[in-house]
Amino acid sequence: MARQLGHVNYGGTIGGIRHFKIKGLSGNFAGLKGGATGDQIKNDAAFVRTRENMNEFAGCANVGKSLRTGLAQIMKQMSDPQLTGRLTGIMKKINLEDQSEARGYRAILVTVQPQYLLGLNFNRHSSFEGLFSAEVEMLASAERDSVTLNVKPFNTMNNVNAPAGATHFRLVNAITVLSDFAYNATTKVYEPIEPTLNETSKITYSDYIELGSSVAAPLSVVSTLPGNPTMTADVSLISCVGIEFYQKVGANYYIFSVGNSLKIKNIF
Repeated sequence: MARQLGHVNYGGTIGGIRHFKIKGLSGNFAGLKGGATGDQIKNDAAFVRTRENMNEFAGCANVGKSLRTGLAQIMKQMSDPQLTGRLTGIMKKINLEDQSEARGYRAILVTVQPQYLLGLNFNRHSSFEGLFSAEVEMLASAERDSVTLNVKPFNTMNNVNAPAGATHFRLVNAITVLSDFAYNATTKVYEPIEPTLNETSKITYSDYIELGSSVAAPLSVVSTLPGNPTMTADVSLISCVGIEFYQKVGANYYIFSVGNSLKIKNIF
């Protein structure tokens, strides 16, 4: 793949070379046009491995989408442009661990391999630890339908790294249910094993905390899933901690579009 360095910008194909952009990256790129036809990929015996990889890749993308959908309320201000690809890559690692199904149909079992998701910052350019250094603890209920975020007393001058112009911040306790996924031979797509529970979520915020102040008492923020769901062995409760920054103008708080952070702290 080539990168254009000159000042002439154009799209399309010239002399067998196609020109394109890549989301999240600056500049223009070029590559040779060609490759196998769609019919070859679908039917030719030489592309059986390609079809297997495509099938599992699509399943991994579906699982990543479910996680993003469960947290859709805060994804816009918490993620970077490459999050979708990074999540698909993580799900593919989980997919490769499954030994129960044939290649091309391996399940995606987050309940079995949660370690690949633990610690993920949804914005790789803005880590939670880099913005908030006070001690944080996440505790789940025995039923796995509720998570409590506990924070010990802290001083915002020492423990919060706020962007310029921010006057306040809020801590975020976000939980979402992510089902294991398996290939459905009838529909020929990967589907959640527990579709009713999948993507159930709750996002709860602390009060607005003024920058430059001290929080003298322990802080607790509780998130409880709606509807009193009964969790099963085929679902994971993804527990995330985040921080959002605001500028107060008069009586209104305006959220920053950048500089916020969300991290997967625990998986229950």
